[in-house]
Amino acid sequence: MAAGGGSSKRTWVVDVEKKLKEADKSVEMSRWERHCIYRVPPCMTNIKSKAYQPQVVSLGPFHHGDLDLRPMEEHKCRALRQLLQRVERTFDELVDGVEEVAEQLEGAYMDLDSEWRADGGSRERFLAMMIFDGCFLLEVMRCTAADGKQVGDYAHNDPIFSRHGILYMVPYIRRDMLMLENQLPLLLLQKLVEVESGKPQNDDFINRMVLKFLAQSSGPLPPGVGLGLHPLDVFRRSMLTGKCHQIRSPQDNEEDNTIIRSAVELYEAGIQFKPSKTPSLHDIRFRRGTLSMPTVSVDDSTEYMFLNMMAFERLHAGAGNDVTGYVFFMDNIIDSAKDVALLSSKGIIQNAIGSDQAVAKLFNTISRDVVLEPNSALDAVQRQVNGYFRQPWNIWRANLIHTYFRSPWAFLSLAAAVFLLGMTVMQTVYTVLQFYGNDSNSLPPSAPSPM
Repeated sequence: MAAGGGSSKRTWVVDVEKKLKEADKSVEMSRWERHCIYRVPPCMTNIKSKAYQPQVVSLGPFHHGDLDLRPMEEHKCRALRQLLQRVERTFDELVDGVEEVAEQLEGAYMDLDSEWRADGGSRERFLAMMIFDGCFLLEVMRCTAADGKQVGDYAHNDPIFSRHGILYMVPYIRRDMLMLENQLPLLLLQKLVEVESGKPQNDDFINRMVLKFLAQSSGPLPPGVGLGLHPLDVFRRSMLTGKCHQIRSPQDNEEDNTIIRSAVELYEAGIQFKPSKTPSLHDIRFRRGTLSMPTVSVDDSTEYMFLNMMAFERLHAGAGNDVTGYVFFMDNIIDSAKDVALLSSKGIIQNAIGSDQAVAKLFNTISRDVVLEPNSALDAVQRQVNGYFRQPWNIWRANLIHTYFRSPWAFLSLAAAVFLLGMTVMQTVYTVLQFYGNDSNSLPPSAPSPM
């Protein structure tokens, strides 16, 4: 028995040593560099798990076959059929085109199940799923961009591709396109459009098409930035256009790198708020006692939008933490409904979800367990604000306002005290002047000077 146990242990040791020798750092790095679509781990979904789950359509392998999303599969088939008829291409041509980039598409998904991988003998299934999902997405975006005009041969009462479907179903599809686990590589869309048109497609064209569908009011990405990784990546980059106004310097005073005060406290210390000139989250600056911030519209989409962009930043090495830093900054200056009311009055928050307390709760919730990179872009702004807040005059001003101007009764008490103090001083001065006046009148008349 002992010998058998030793032999078994020896086999186990040999297997481990073999795996260690087979591990190749360069191969691992190459594989990780291709990943850009991830499963969100439970440690992040515990905040609000539904914020990471698609509601009506699966895009990609992670949610393919989910029971609640199966009804959309028949609409994908119809979209593919309409697209092929309109561009006069065959399904085989699409397969040949997508197969050229199949390895890159597969590598985009981290922790892809063996049922989809080529080494599991499922390359054909993966290609079919990519083509159906990609063509569906292209048709939805084109019908929406047509602004009510008929695209292809879709029926007027089509549940997805008609004006009725665009009005009532597309908002849900647009939401599902921003789920990190529900992404399609833009390389897929580029290849499908290339097969349709018979010529290579510009990266900027694909970026613009996706961004126009996701955020019609958003400005375009600068030309030449390269093809986005997926719709969520393009949407995130559209919110981060331009350069940061403040860059952390090694000479900055580390003592000012503390948590920033709430908006109301900053306002009481004399700091003014105003909207930035652009909607970019990079456009945050502090200058001459004024904190400029981009206007943000808070509605039903804000929570899942920020959560998925933050999840992407946390899971994708090299993505940065610009959105995470912004949410962390907003959480710091928003402690209560009063802070939201102040920022709303200054045009920085557009509240479309109801109460100010709901907005405060939203930012306080989604910033939970946030991890910030050191030397983030907002550090310099935060230190400048804290430095201004700590100036003695501003501290005295804030304490005065907090103590005596928070309620009308406190203000009236202060005014009464000042009035009484003034009256007391005036009475004292009057008494002193009267005393010296009477004293001078009681002096005997002076003798006449000799001639």
